[in-house]
Amino acid sequence: MSPDHSLAESVDNLVYEPVQVHDHGIDLTVSAIYEVAAPGRLDFGGDELEDADLKPVPTDLESPDDEFGWWHLEGGQYVVQHNEFLTDLAEPAQLQARNELLARGGSHPSVQVRNYLPLMPLSVAGDGLRIKENARISTLVPVGVSER
Repeated sequence: MSPDHSLAESVDNLVYEPVQVHDHGIDLTVSAIYEVAAPGRLDFGGDELEDADLKPVPTDLESPDDEFGWWHLEGGQYVVQHNEFLTDLAEPAQLQARNELLARGGSHPSVQVRNYLPLMPLSVAGDGLRIKENARISTLVPVGVSER
């Protein structure tokens, strides 16, 4: 995929397009990380469907001059929200974890998306993970294409 591929036209609110849009897809960045504070509910018919209570995980600045903070995550499960959003993709696309996230003990499922980016479960390995605000954690690729 070339950086001017039509997929880029359907992603809004990019943090820094020259880095995020590349030959293999579009990198997406993290805007918020949440802990599940109280369970949601899911039933067969949807009459008792209820969202989980999500509590934002705060960030810490490493120095007073820092513009962006870090999330200090212990091993466990979280929910992440991306900065970017979709504006009606012509075709479904695949959202997958970046290799850099996977290699550091973090992961999220790969899903096909079309109309919106869902909140994503984030798994963090036992010793934890530090993620900086606006870090590129996911890649959006056309269906049938994988990140290399």
